[in-house]
Formats: sequence, C-alpha cells, structure tokens
Amino acid sequence: MLVRLSLRDFAIVDQAEIDFKSGFSALSGETGAGKSILLDALGLALGNRAEQGNVREGATRADISAEFEIDRDFDLWLTERDLQGDDGLLIARRVVDADGRSRAFINGHPATATQLRELGERLVDIHSQHATQRILKPDGQRELLDRFAGLADAAAAVAQDFHDWRASESRLEAALGDQKLMGLERERLEWKLNELAQLKLAPGEWDELNQDQKRLAHAASLIEGAQFVVSALTEDEPSVQSQVNQLLHKLRPLGLIDAGLADALECLDSASIQLREAANACSEYAARIDLDPERLAQVERRISLVFSTARRMKLAPESLSQELHETEQRLVDLQESANLDVLRERCRAAEQVFAQSAERLSSQRQKIAGKFAKAVTQHLQHMGMKGSVFEIAIEPAPASRHGLDRIEFRLAGHAGSSPKPVGKVASGGELSRIGLAIAVEAAQANPLPTLIFDEADAGVGGAVAEVIGGLMRQLGESRQVLCVTHLPQVAARAHQHFSVRKVSDGQRSTSQVHSLNNPERVEEIARMLGGIEITSTTRKHARELLVNS
Repeated sequence: MLVRLSLRDFAIVDQAEIDFKSGFSALSGETGAGKSILLDALGLALGNRAEQGNVREGATRADISAEFEIDRDFDLWLTERDLQGDDGLLIARRVVDADGRSRAFINGHPATATQLRELGERLVDIHSQHATQRILKPDGQRELLDRFAGLADAAAAVAQDFHDWRASESRLEAALGDQKLMGLERERLEWKLNELAQLKLAPGEWDELNQDQKRLAHAASLIEGAQFVVSALTEDEPSVQSQVNQLLHKLRPLGLIDAGLADALECLDSASIQLREAANACSEYAARIDLDPERLAQVERRISLVFSTARRMKLAPESLSQELHETEQRLVDLQESANLDVLRERCRAAEQVFAQSAERLSSQRQKIAGKFAKAVTQHLQHMGMKGSVFEIAIEPAPASRHGLDRIEFRLAGHAGSSPKPVGKVASGGELSRIGLAIAVEAAQANPLPTLIFDEADAGVGGAVAEVIGGLMRQLGESRQVLCVTHLPQVAARAHQHFSVRKVSDGQRSTSQVHSLNNPERVEEIARMLGGIEITSTTRKHARELLVNS
C-alpha cells in the first residue's frame, strides 16, 4: 500500500510530505485547493506523461516520490529487473525539469516511465471523476466490462490476432496488385545475388586483404629495417649489446664495494636480456617475411575486384559480405510473397486464429456480464434508484480489433420499463451513481492493494452520500482506499482525513496538505456541511456524523 507521498515544487505545491495509513482516507478542501493535484503527482510518480506545467512556476524542477509497502512476490519482481531496494519497501521517484524533460527512478535505480507504469498497474487502481463519461461511450463500456472480468490480457491478444490477420490480408492484396513490380524487384535481387555470390567475399576478408597488401607492398622495407636492427644490436662494431656488456663489466666490481649500485646493475642486466630478445625477434621476423611479387599481385587484383563490385552497388567494400546475406533473405521473402497460394493459406490461418480467440473472448464476456450487471443493480438500489435494473447487452458485431461483440450498457429506470441505453434514459445524477456503482464493483473484483477515487461521488448527496461513505469504509476494511470528496457524509466515514488548502501570501498561491485530528475533523466536516459561515448547529451535525461513523 501507499505509505508516503513526497512533493517538491509540483504544480502549486512548494513542499509536502503526506503519510498514509491502511483503511479509508478522505481528502477534502475547497474547489481549486489542489486535492486532485496530489493524485496527479502520484500518477506522475507511477509513469504518467511529464509536462512543463508539472513544475511550480519559478522552480527549476519538480521532484515526486511515492513510497509503498510491498509483499515478497513484488520483491522478486523487482529483483528480476535489478530494481530491488529495502525488503518490503518500494520507492518510485520522478524528477521533471522546467523544460518538461524527466527522469525516473525505482528504489534509487534509473528506470523508464514504462517501468513506472508497470509498477502502477500492479499497485494502484484509480477511478477518476471523468469515469461517468466513459459509460456513455461504447469503448468505455467495453473496457469497463473487460476490466471487471479480468479480460484485459485476452482482449489484447484478440487485438494482436486481428492485426496479424489484417497484415496477412494486406500482404496478399499487395502481391495481387504488384505482380509486375515484384517481378522486376526479383530480377534486380537475383542480379545482385549473382554478383555477390561470384565475388564470395567472406566476413572479415576485406580487412585481411588490406593488411596483406600493406605487408607485401612494403616487404623489402620491413626486411631491411629488421636486419638493420639486428646488426645494430649484435653485429656492428661496436654493437649496442657489446657496449652494454662493457658497462656491466665495469660496474659489477664496483657493486661489490657499494650495494647502492645494485639497482643500476639490475637495470643493465635486464636491458642486456631484452636487447638479445629484440635481436632474435627481428631476426626471426626478417626470415619469415616473403618477397612475393606474385602474391602481392593476387591480393591487389582481389582488392580491385572488391572495389569494382562495391562501386556498382554503391556500397562500402566492407559491407558486401553482410549485403550478400541480406539479399538472400530479401529474395526468399519476395519469393514467398509471390507465392499467392502460400499467402492465401496464411491469411486463412490468421483469420481462423482471430476467430477462435475472439469467440473465446465473447464467451467469457457473456459469462461475466450478467454477474456484473446484477451486482451494479444491487448497488443502485441503495443509491436512491430503487426498482432500476442495469443490464449489459452483448450483440454480434463486425470483426474488429475489439473482437466480435458490440457491448452496450442499458438501464430500466423502474419496474416494468424496457432497458434502454444509459445515455438516453439516465439523468446526470443517475449517471454519476451508475458510474460509482460500476467503479465500486470493479474495485471489489480488482486485487490491487490501493484504490483511489477522484471525486467519483460527484453529483450525489443526502442519503446516497451516506451509502457511498459506507461503501468506501467497507472497501477500506480489506485494502487501502483514498477518496477525494466534497461530501461530508463520505469524509466522515474515513479512518484518516486530510484537508487540502490553498494559501496566498499576496504574490503567489500554494497548496498545503494537513492530516486532521478529531477537533479539526469536526471543523472540516462542518465547513463541508455549512459553507463559509460555520455555526454551532453545523458543528453539532458534524460531530453527529463522526460519532455515527
């Protein structure tokens, strides 16, 4: 679960460090105070897109860290990716510069935004205040059903199978329409392959040819130089070797008199040995080097042939060996593409794979839709919509990346009425309740340890608000729940209550977060009940709400 959120210079927050506990936590405050900013910061720490606007005006960078308690399975996941930290803890950090560039860290290790998003998908489930709009759109309805049913992976597999099928169809259509062009391309590749195959340039051969040519062309100079060194070291009179030996002969008796000459004697002994080894190495090298004009001519003819082939193909000589391999592969691919029977069979096979996976997905959706709709209907009965029936219709649809289904959320507003699309029969308040019922039910089916509701209770009040508060507290008994709310009935049911306030010094405004004790909670609940002017009556009502919670 989330245990701490630390912010520095994010949006309108100078600095904040918020410690969270298990259970249900409420965040309240005036509109515009910055409640949702905290959730935006958490989203950024978990991989959301970074922007220049994330950095507080006048600051050079924003720094956000989110600390989580994790279980052993998650520790293993981190270890596999070399992102481990302290046992049982995980710190996700995001630093955003004023120009919008960002850096990500997991347990102090450099990471990518994608890795942060993977963490977020395993740690936090966020239900935003815009979720109501999703239930009006076919895509949103389908995603909500798949999410509740745990079919996200199956839906992604169907999308990939559909893509593969359409790609197979595209290749077949291209082959049917471009037979002449493909024939010309095949002729060009065959000519290139023939030229390269005749050349038979082996990998690494070009470098060897250049080395051989350089050595053979300068063989006489190399032999002469090696022999000169041998003569100077051992054969000339006086030779370097003989002079060193004379020095040793002179110094050894003196070394017996004074041990301080031992280092000099050791250096001269070493020099004498190394000079003999150098003379032997040069002598062996001179004997090994060939003066072979015929071999030199062969190497230069080979180099010329490679150059000529490279010029015709407008390639670097050293790349010809790799070009041979790639040309062979392109020709194989082209020949396969030209085989219409093979392409047709692949297209049929890809279509069959898609049909099978899409039918499995459709069957799974059909199985879960009734259970999901029934659970949402039960929630609606407690939210002031008695007699309403929520249904999920799944009807056949043309094949698409989403499968073979058209999914539609429908509502019967009262007993005996026919279910109709929710967007046509539900009022704004009813849509909010339906959205919240779906969010709560989806959250109960989701195993993630932290659930976040960002004003998902907007548009409701009174007795319904009390029901929502009860639902949040019930969810908080088994996992961590954070809820940004304007409803006192919801905030009063929280185990932990934070107040978010906007403070101005006359020049700029900042947002501050404060964990409330019991007397402070009374004042905040009273404010939420009564507005600007707080009376003894509103305080009494606030205390009653807290006591009853």
